[in-house]
Amino acid sequence: MRSKWSCLAIACLATLLLSLDLTVLHLALPRLVTDLGASSTQLLWIGDVYGFALAGLLITMGNLGDRIGRKRLLLIGAAAFGAASVVTAYAPNAELLIAARALLGVAGATIMPSTLSIVRNVFTEPGERTTAVGIWSGMSAAGFAVGPVVGGLLLDHFWWGSVFLINVPIMLLVLAGGILVLPESRNPDAGRLDLLSVVLSFAGVVSVVYAIKEAAHKGIEHADVLVAGVGGVALLALFAWRQTRLAEPLIDVRLFARRAFTASIVTNLLAIFAMSAMMLMFAWYLQLVLGWSPLQAGLAQLPGGLSGAIGGVLAAQLIPRIGRNGVVALGLAMNAGAFLYYSTLGTELNYLALLPVMVIGGIGIGFAFTVNNDNVLATAPRQRAGAAAAVSETAFELGGALGIAILGTVLNSAYRANLELPAGVPGEGARESIAGAVGTAAQLPAEQAGQLMRAAQTAFIEGLQVTALVTAALLAVVALLALVGLRGVPKEIPEEVLARA
Repeated sequence: MRSKWSCLAIACLATLLLSLDLTVLHLALPRLVTDLGASSTQLLWIGDVYGFALAGLLITMGNLGDRIGRKRLLLIGAAAFGAASVVTAYAPNAELLIAARALLGVAGATIMPSTLSIVRNVFTEPGERTTAVGIWSGMSAAGFAVGPVVGGLLLDHFWWGSVFLINVPIMLLVLAGGILVLPESRNPDAGRLDLLSVVLSFAGVVSVVYAIKEAAHKGIEHADVLVAGVGGVALLALFAWRQTRLAEPLIDVRLFARRAFTASIVTNLLAIFAMSAMMLMFAWYLQLVLGWSPLQAGLAQLPGGLSGAIGGVLAAQLIPRIGRNGVVALGLAMNAGAFLYYSTLGTELNYLALLPVMVIGGIGIGFAFTVNNDNVLATAPRQRAGAAAAVSETAFELGGALGIAILGTVLNSAYRANLELPAGVPGEGARESIAGAVGTAAQLPAEQAGQLMRAAQTAFIEGLQVTALVTAALLAVVALLALVGLRGVPKEIPEEVLARA
């Protein structure tokens, strides 16, 4: 007999790898300049195209899984992901690497909603379902934390392509395990896939994500950013309108009338908004202010990410005691407190004092993600689990892009406002960011380089403190919204509720 926990293990393994793949490349980007001669524009596309393809196709692939079978789509995606990983690892030039990364994103979009919808269909008892979703959410958070560490270890011993080749044996395990243990499930009443809705959702999501990322890089005033942003929102509005006219829509927009569904989507988006900003801030802080190596920085952040897995498991135990709204609000409040502490960081760090704060924040993220993901799945009909999972994960992608764009802009703006260059020290590049200051300092005599870096680090710390306070205030407000927005949601959402959905 197939074990539901074996099914969960396969889903978690695939999810862990996808999350890891979002961050494992970051440390390899400098080597791509020397090995492939990638330009700055090509580097941006190498880093971003995976996320563009993934975010743009999640809704379509979630629906496709509901129609043709979630197991079938997961296995197709796993095979494609493994093959694309080999092509990516051995790409001879930047152009082929960009194309291969896009294929990885397409394959990833087939896997991500399939894993969560399989969990939803295998675990039908409410308490077990929440625990399973918690473990799944924890694996997703752990992948983000483990990515930089794995990347650093591999890059210390092998060439940049090794960060992609590790995907192959893991995907072979997913394929073998999936064939043996995963049950097939699909929506027996699913109609034909509406191709116009597919185009609208893909173009709308990709345009919005592109606008967010480009606004962070060069500002909102550029024509391509404005056109992409306005056009993307218009396409998504048209997509939503079309869904109300279809007998079998890609997204049942009536789900957004359910308070638990909408509140969970919004709070998840804002939670990953803060989490992505934290990862960005710490990556810069640990390396550019404290001078730690990429591997040291990755290891330092590891406890925070892994504690998200602990929070995912604990969330199910807390729901009977303080309710779903209480668990989400507590998790967000824990993160708000962590960011308050981050606002006190300086040019010297007591890591032993920082460690418990990171763990508390990670557990809080685990609380919020677990309950919100479970709410989304539980308030949607089981036969549309893939579509519901895709909506949740699209919000996740948008939240990450928004967090880096908006809070990264706050950080850089505060940095520029507080930067005071010593007299006689050139700082053209230093005025843009602390990374620019590092590049400028490398070309200066030792004394001037030291003066420039001290000024840049001081300005960065002041910017980090401002950004951390803004994030703490935002999370506190979102915690209150979750407390109110999720009030009255049953501690256990039984199947008979879903049958009426």
